Amino acid sequence: MYKVFINEKRLILSSEPQNSPKILNYDGSHSFDFAIDLLENTASQGLNIYHKDVEELWTDFRNYFKNIEAAGGVVINPEDKILFIHRLGKWDLPKGKIEKGESREVAAVREVEEECGIFNLELKDFINSTYHIYTERDGKKILKTTYWFEMFYSGNETPKPQIEEGINEVGWKNEEEIESQILPSTFQNIKLILNDFKNKKPQ
Repeated sequence: MYKVFINEKRLILSSEPQNSPKILNYDGSHSFDFAIDLLENTASQGLNIYHKDVEELWTDFRNYFKNIEAAGGVVINPEDKILFIHRLGKWDLPKGKIEKGESREVAAVREVEEECGIFNLELKDFINSTYHIYTERDGKKILKTTYWFEMFYSGNETPKPQIEEGINEVGWKNEEEIESQILPSTFQNIKLILNDFKNKKPQ
């Protein structure tokens, strides 16, 4: 199953019908046209497209869009706090586009360093991927895949926001602050990856 966000509304691609406001049996690329129109231009909050071969459906879906790949990090410090950035009125995790010839891991670390001004990060496990669709200025639809990695930071540098990238604040947040400050003012994909990260941690 794949979860893709369009305007913060969830599009689920699956092999069997799921619990969703609207459900559609895959019938070629015009199913994707319908999905985009529905989620961009109506009040509908979600759609499920299903097909018996979900990997075939996903391949068709990816091929329908221009694809961009990014990488980022869920960075933990010794106090078990997570590093967040604040940009354009939203809390987010540090991430950015993968450059040509760069591995996902290298890109993830580089983007955290650039956006947060801290270095000597310890790269740990891959967490998961998230997906969202946005529109470029020329009207082209982009499917952005972001690969997320756990990182550990044991240094004592004070994080500094990358102002030129529109980041106005960087900060370490504990579990209580995440619940009260971050989750009410972040993206659906960030909620997903935080949940995945929490579920992967040993209890």
